[in-house]
Amino acid sequence: MSVSIKVLTKLNVPPRLALWVNLRLSPVLLNALGQESFKCPDDFGFYPHHVSCDKYWKCDNGVAELKTCGNGLAFDASDSKYLTENCDYLHNVDCGDRSQLEPPISTPHCQRLYGIFADEKKCDVFWNCWNGEASRYQCSPGLAYDREARVCMWADQVPECRSEEVANGFACANPGEVANAGSFSRHAHPEDCRKYYICLEGTAREYGCPIGTVFKIGDSDGTGNCEDPEDVPGCEDYYGDLDLKSIRKSELLAGLQSDGQSRQTQPKQLKPRPQKEN
Repeated sequence: MSVSIKVLTKLNVPPRLALWVNLRLSPVLLNALGQESFKCPDDFGFYPHHVSCDKYWKCDNGVAELKTCGNGLAFDASDSKYLTENCDYLHNVDCGDRSQLEPPISTPHCQRLYGIFADEKKCDVFWNCWNGEASRYQCSPGLAYDREARVCMWADQVPECRSEEVANGFACANPGEVANAGSFSRHAHPEDCRKYYICLEGTAREYGCPIGTVFKIGDSDGTGNCEDPEDVPGCEDYYGDLDLKSIRKSELLAGLQSDGQSRQTQPKQLKPRPQKEN
């Protein structure tokens, strides 16, 4: 226990009180105090802190320097050779027994300076925070951000999504009420030409046509397909003067069509879908 007494003495604790504290404090706390002193196992390398997941030791020419990852990041100690200096998002790092973290530093939409966080009000929106700067992302139509899996999933499968937000409150017809619909039915969004709903076993899910197309209502109830705007009466000018070729290219390069996440590009003004005449 003499090492712990030396540590307490360095903290200007009187010797008699240091002896009492040494006998009373838990071994875990004493171990944490002693960790501010570190002997490099090798001349160069990066070593995890014993109790803190966001701290690590940088050894340069045998001299140890205590480093701290950005707020919301943790030190990745998976390199068995200790030659990699890598701070990653907390949810990507297995901290093990290194349970301590620096207190959170928050900014608008960011619980910590670094990380991916769900929006507090809209279940299909999430924020990617880097050094306190928040970038807004929105799941594709019908999807919502799952806080545990950290991916966009069907809105009805995300517990945090309120029932009125699932498919924007659209309710499927009772079985047998939609003619010629087969095992599922498609229904136009009442306000947005590009969006539509699919009803499957009574559950409504919102879909969106590929960029550059809109949903065309079919001849039979519960049917329809995505078509070019000029072939859908009332939706010809849905995209206005947007350069659809550039948008398609940028989405393809970003891989947005494969992961269900996008910074959705919307027309300048949404035109209400024309009502079908009876």
